[in-house]
Amino acid sequence: MKIFVQTYGCQMNKLDTNLVVNSFLQAGFELTEQVGQADVVLINTCSVRNHAEERVLSLLGHLKHIKKTRPNIIVAVFGCMAQRLKDDLLSREAVNIVCGPLQIPELVNLVNNAVGSIQKQSDTSGDIRQKPSQEQLQELDNFEQMYDSAENNLPAQAYVRVMHGCDKFCSYCVVPYVRGPEVSRAPEKIIAQIKKLAETGVKQVTLLGQTVNSYCYNGFSFADLLYEISKINGIEWIKFVTCYPKDFDERIFKTMADLPKICRYLHIPAQSGSDKILKAMNRHYTSSEYLDLLQKARQIVPDIVIAGDFIVGFPGETEEDFQKSVELIKMTQYKNCFIFKYSPRPGTKADDKLSDNIPMEVKKQRNTELLAIQEKISAEINKSFIGKTVKVLVEGTSKKSHLDETGKKEYPQLIGRTAGDYIVVFNGSADLAGRFVKVQIDRASALTLFGAMV
Repeated sequence: MKIFVQTYGCQMNKLDTNLVVNSFLQAGFELTEQVGQADVVLINTCSVRNHAEERVLSLLGHLKHIKKTRPNIIVAVFGCMAQRLKDDLLSREAVNIVCGPLQIPELVNLVNNAVGSIQKQSDTSGDIRQKPSQEQLQELDNFEQMYDSAENNLPAQAYVRVMHGCDKFCSYCVVPYVRGPEVSRAPEKIIAQIKKLAETGVKQVTLLGQTVNSYCYNGFSFADLLYEISKINGIEWIKFVTCYPKDFDERIFKTMADLPKICRYLHIPAQSGSDKILKAMNRHYTSSEYLDLLQKARQIVPDIVIAGDFIVGFPGETEEDFQKSVELIKMTQYKNCFIFKYSPRPGTKADDKLSDNIPMEVKKQRNTELLAIQEKISAEINKSFIGKTVKVLVEGTSKKSHLDETGKKEYPQLIGRTAGDYIVVFNGSADLAGRFVKVQIDRASALTLFGAMV
């Protein structure tokens, strides 16, 4: 039987998809890139923004039509949206299976049970805020250990989950209600998993958690975990996302300064420059505390690269509040910043208690303004690389070769990233994918560095 997979959302979802695909392949299924050829369609969903859910519903509408001529095709919806909407999704004509993010180890069995059956199936958490049982956590750990690989990732790279869930309860965020409470994985399980990945040729691991710096297992901190992972032979770069600005353990900065394998890159969202809005977001820090944290990071790790997130148009955001975000983004000097228009999420405190009172045209205008400011900052930072040589982990051939027509034409354009997550495009042999090379930068845009391999 052939499976087609569609993934929406963050790195955590990409990791879940990798695990699920490998579990299906080992169970004897084949992967296809054509939905029309599939016997099983697996849809990994995201609920962070309304747009992500709308895309899933649009795909389900398309599959409904496919099912008219191919009624035996099995459609399984899993992930955050499946946990949030449960029976609403299951009632849709196209859907056979709904599976929550904590139940993905059961997905192969659910699909096998659905073959030749008209009975719909659902496996989600009844009370998502209840801590998973030890048996369930063990099953999830075994699933991670058995099916994590670099096979469906970028060459020589892999994601490794260090914790499940979130306990921060930002008022706009649905994650605590779809991924459950914060639970850190045992360090020995994480280390064993990374050793196994290193033996298969993985050179870079990215550690994942909703608030990864909150990791703690029986007193074993995230800084302790970084020290232990850095001892693993074969692993050359260690990255991690995403960090939460409150109660940040400064020892993490010290590991970044002391250990060459820890990439000096920090993704740490601010979300707003207004203390009033930060309080309404339930973020537990002020803009000055956020800036102090970034200053501390730069003192301890002078060459650290910082990226951020902002939300514009949050309920009650005045023009004065927005200008404080403008001021903050100018002061932070991010390498890049992800900027989002506020999207109400059902079940969150912001949606329950606050009116979405900022007109869409205002949200769009503020989004455009912040993006323009960040683009200018990014362009200036990137220009500083011209004439310098950087170390790059090659990802493969560039999908946007029109970006730069210079270089050795006999070779294709390759794309890679530096330890600081800068995108680099250069010409070289395609078999360099998964290897480290040095590139001298001769041109830069706001998003990309261009150069020639040394």
